[in-house]
Amino acid sequence: MRFVISGCSSGGKSTLLQALADVGEIVVPEPGRRVVQAGIDPYGDPVAFCRACLTTAMEDLRMVAEEQGPVFFDRSAVDALCNLERLGAPLLDPPDLCYHRLVFLAPPWPEIYTLDADRKHGLADAIAEYDALVVAYQRRGHDLLTLPKASVAERVAFIRHHVAGLVPGHTDR
Repeated sequence: MRFVISGCSSGGKSTLLQALADVGEIVVPEPGRRVVQAGIDPYGDPVAFCRACLTTAMEDLRMVAEEQGPVFFDRSAVDALCNLERLGAPLLDPPDLCYHRLVFLAPPWPEIYTLDADRKHGLADAIAEYDALVVAYQRRGHDLLTLPKASVAERVAFIRHHVAGLVPGHTDR
């Protein structure tokens, strides 16, 4: 099963995914950061950036297609599609995104919001992106579960608890 962790920029997603990896879960890093590392500037050509994120997210799905247990994605193709829509860029939905219906969302959390070399947009832009993602995921039939504003360990436990009820044989410990 393919679980997405999406939501507000600087909402603790990447830290959470690393913590999930540390307890043995299979995780897929955020496409956007990898696209930036490949040299595509999200601020110089945002449409090319979003299209590259979409391509990367689709490759990620193919890469883990044979995995039997849960796989956790730091963002997804839906995020890229949402951002293309916000830019007014023409697009087509990929034929099969095959993510689980349940999507975990990191809410806006001003107390931990930070900028870095790759993230240059402010909190207001991050909140607008979050609001658009909520609509995009719901429009595609996903059930959204907001992550608690809690420690990383508590967030890991929260996710593992919810996944344990969905994946046969998967434990929340």
